[in-house]
Amino acid sequence: MGPADPTQAGRGPEEEGPQDQPPDGQAASKKKGYSLRGNRKRFTGPPHPDRDKQFSYIDRQRKAFLKAGDPVVSVDTKKKELIGNFKNAGRAWRQTPDEVLAHDFPSDAECRAVPYGIYDLAANRGFVRVGTSKDTPEFAADNIARWWRDEGSRRYPQAERLLIHADTGGSNAADSRVFKVRLKEKLVDAYGIAVTMCHYPAGASKWNPVEHRLFSQISNNWAGTPLRSLKVMLSAIRGTVTKTGLKTRARLNRKNYRTGVKVTNKVLASIGMQRHKVCPNWNYTISTQSLE
Repeated sequence: MGPADPTQAGRGPEEEGPQDQPPDGQAASKKKGYSLRGNRKRFTGPPHPDRDKQFSYIDRQRKAFLKAGDPVVSVDTKKKELIGNFKNAGRAWRQTPDEVLAHDFPSDAECRAVPYGIYDLAANRGFVRVGTSKDTPEFAADNIARWWRDEGSRRYPQAERLLIHADTGGSNAADSRVFKVRLKEKLVDAYGIAVTMCHYPAGASKWNPVEHRLFSQISNNWAGTPLRSLKVMLSAIRGTVTKTGLKTRARLNRKNYRTGVKVTNKVLASIGMQRHKVCPNWNYTISTQSLE
């Protein structure tokens, strides 16, 4: 007999098939702890063997940067949203239901919005740029550079280095050559600041601070409110505040981004990227010095 399947954990004999009715009648079943329940997303598959090592390294890097007074941000792309008279999950206080389209057809949308978020851990501030094009590596690098220009450089005028936490995939993927080169061009060289990237292992995006400290709060704020226009979306993001002091700024990014951009080995080697000894595929620093 092989090892137990972890995806079956927690299943009892009463869960062998669909249950439309309580097994012992509603009243009796409630006394036994039964109630109508949905599914719970829990299992993420086998963890990467270096998962714990990377989490520990991220924690050490974060503490070192914060102790030195250097900026630490967490970045990611939030779920893309159709802009138009579409249903938005959740409920909002109103006297009558807000009537929306019965179907979410992209052809009925003004556009598909791409919110890219930057969360400043020390300042507890969110910065979101909403794109209307593709979620590309250049889009991600542009948004991070814009945050530094508008906020980071003013909040940390003496800083010479920046730590960025990101997922291992997506537009800011750990294996994206374009993302690394664009970071070098648009942030490191443009503003003279070294950038250290620490990526979370696959399947661990929920631990990325931007997810639970910024994106979840934005979703709560616009819950039940149809995002009928980009103006409505931007207003909802800007109105995202919390009792712990979170404040959020939002900007529109109308630039059109191309997909399929390639970076040669020579160009990648020229940016002077230094991989760290710990999990080098996930941790690296891009400095202002280039290799010719």
